[in-house]
Amino acid sequence: MSTRTGRASAATLTAIAAALLMIVSLAPASQAAGSGFSHLNPGGAPNLTEKVPVNVVFLGYQPAQVDRDTYLAGLPSGYEPVVRSRLGYDQVEKLGLTYTYDYRVRYADKRYENRFFAELGRLATPAPLTVYQELYNEQRDAVTTITDNHHIDAASVERWLALNPPAGVDTRRNTIFFINWFGRSDFKFHVYTKTNEPDPDTGYNFGTERDSRKVSAWGGTTADDEENGYGVTRRVWFHDLSAGPESWTENWNVDEPDLDGNGVEDYRMPPTWEYTADGYRSPDALAGDLSLITRYVALNLLFTTSPLYPAELPTSRPPKSINIDSNVYEGWDGVDASATYLDKELLQQELAELRWRNVLDHDDQDLPFEGEARRCYLATMVDDESCYPELGYEPFANFYLQSTFELDRVLDDQGRVDYEMPVFSYAVPAGTPVPALGFAEDNYTDGTQSYVYAFVSPEIVSSGYGLTTTLIHEVGHHLGMSHPHDGYDSESGVDYGPADEFFFAWYGDQVNSMMSYIDLNWDFSQFDRDNSDRFLTAAYNEAANRLAGEVLDSRHAGRARGELRAADRLLGAAQRSLSRHDYRQALIQAEQAYDRVTEAARRAGVPTDSAAEAMATRAAQARSVVEDLGGPHEFIDTLGPDGPRSQP
Repeated sequence: MSTRTGRASAATLTAIAAALLMIVSLAPASQAAGSGFSHLNPGGAPNLTEKVPVNVVFLGYQPAQVDRDTYLAGLPSGYEPVVRSRLGYDQVEKLGLTYTYDYRVRYADKRYENRFFAELGRLATPAPLTVYQELYNEQRDAVTTITDNHHIDAASVERWLALNPPAGVDTRRNTIFFINWFGRSDFKFHVYTKTNEPDPDTGYNFGTERDSRKVSAWGGTTADDEENGYGVTRRVWFHDLSAGPESWTENWNVDEPDLDGNGVEDYRMPPTWEYTADGYRSPDALAGDLSLITRYVALNLLFTTSPLYPAELPTSRPPKSINIDSNVYEGWDGVDASATYLDKELLQQELAELRWRNVLDHDDQDLPFEGEARRCYLATMVDDESCYPELGYEPFANFYLQSTFELDRVLDDQGRVDYEMPVFSYAVPAGTPVPALGFAEDNYTDGTQSYVYAFVSPEIVSSGYGLTTTLIHEVGHHLGMSHPHDGYDSESGVDYGPADEFFFAWYGDQVNSMMSYIDLNWDFSQFDRDNSDRFLTAAYNEAANRLAGEVLDSRHAGRARGELRAADRLLGAAQRSLSRHDYRQALIQAEQAYDRVTEAARRAGVPTDSAAEAMATRAAQARSVVEDLGGPHEFIDTLGPDGPRSQP
């Protein structure tokens, strides 16, 4: 089964990012230095800071098992997000955001533990052993035998923890609960489940049908989630090594450290009972392992991430209105894929929750799967040949090039909206190979997002997928969101995916996020929303700075001073909102600051491109660069039939 793909390969980007550690990311020098503003930095970069609280609650772990100092020693002091797609083009582009972490670690007392584990026992429903628990039992090195199993609803546990935390723990702030039920007299072997969101196009329920979707961690549910919303905003992620073992991180396998045979251990955390003298891991490693999960999963991939693509879209100014321009190449005989496998209302609804400050709409058209579209598709997927050999690029570039030459045909809202997003879906006949469920393309030049692709076929539908959830996911990438299983470690400068020493990063997928591969929900998580709002706050700040520099360099800058001072005050308010972790208000204020600078530009006579002008030149600009493409162009975690999503 094909799966969603991302951007440049983890190994390649890791090496590139490490080499880039010596590169200093310099903000452009202000052309109006000494202009007297406190927060507006004309011509320069944003300087937004946040002290991020991180609550860590050990629930069923004692200090003798998880030493506090050992655990904290592995954690970073802070984080600076970068645009990950730029790393493959030898660019380190920082967002102008700086986080410092405020760790608050505690061990739950016996009374709280008793309450919580009694709740787990109440929620536990007897169930057959999963395929992966049975595989664990067959291992020659397994230290115990799993005799029975229970299903526990993951969302119910998240809700209980979020609304019933230990005294002094504020779950409105990022909170990790590390759970260990094993060793108590009331322990039950168990896995967590989520079964109330089947695929909207096919009705296939991954949560009930596949043991690979039985998990050991969960969190990130929003207040207004249609199925499991709290009604109030909480930021909780729990992780339970006494659950499972499970498929997603392959921690059922305690016989083979190197899963892919490349000579490097695929590092994963075994079940709690394997942390013993004769087990898979030494008990002394437990504190360090939980620290690894905190740093490389919870912090880097969930709480404070880096965007895959720039949060500012490729427009001359931040867009107020966005059109999802959906085009389906209809090549599946007898099936209208756009009508059968694309829920346009759900697509727009979910994306609007992420880009809530934009006026978002959607239009679609069916295109025949013939001519250049079919020729270039088959050249890529069947012949492995370039559709445009005169340009000298790899066959996979066919998708980008052919779409670029089609822009005039598909972009039909020029002048009506600020940004028109080209989306191309292919519905192909049975037996036709597909490259993935979908992918979000860059521009082959500097890592800027370009087009979105999705694929559907009889085989894909039989695997449970239509087009809707793939497009929500891929448009999420286009808008800047990364997977929760790959990301950037700011302290080391390493971009990584779930392989080798970071194999355990697959834990990040066990979250209520559309950007996951877990297929248990179709929403963006609270963490996604927080990070998107932060990214956009920085993007509006940067746009305001850039335009303010042009205003101050103009002949009539004096006419605009009042508006620039108002923008300065609004950016100060945005910084204060960010410091209070009110990300939505920070975004509103940064957007208002940009609007004041736009008015300043009008008063000073500084031209700003209209949406119509920007859209009218877009296709011509795209075509002008296809003969000069450059830079690496590979994929993060291109998963084949052995990937976690393909497992039963």
